[in-house]
Amino acid sequence: MDPFSDIKLEAASLGRDLLVTITGGEVHIGAASTAYWTDGRVDVQTAAVPGHKEHVLTVKLAQRAAAQLHCTVTLVMGIHYDNLTKLEIDQISKRTEQLMEQYLLQAERRNGDEQHG
Repeated sequence: MDPFSDIKLEAASLGRDLLVTITGGEVHIGAASTAYWTDGRVDVQTAAVPGHKEHVLTVKLAQRAAAQLHCTVTLVMGIHYDNLTKLEIDQISKRTEQLMEQYLLQAERRNGDEQHG
């Protein structure tokens, strides 16, 4: 069994924008990144709680989502497990990327259905 299967992504539409949370292990707020379009490109603003490393993931995931969905995306992440190895950290990083990719694929399908429905 995947030791990080409890990591989950939840998303809520806020008008035309999107709020995403990714949590796992001991749930908390470690970092928040807001990605938004300005001057034809996606920019990101990030706040991180001192001593937390989630911002390494939130920046690129929020930017990816905003670029693909063409909206403002705020991603809040809090994942904590004790005594992680480098390999386990890599596994968590891959899991968060997979969750975002799955979400973006589903969003793309929903948008396609709305345009053709």
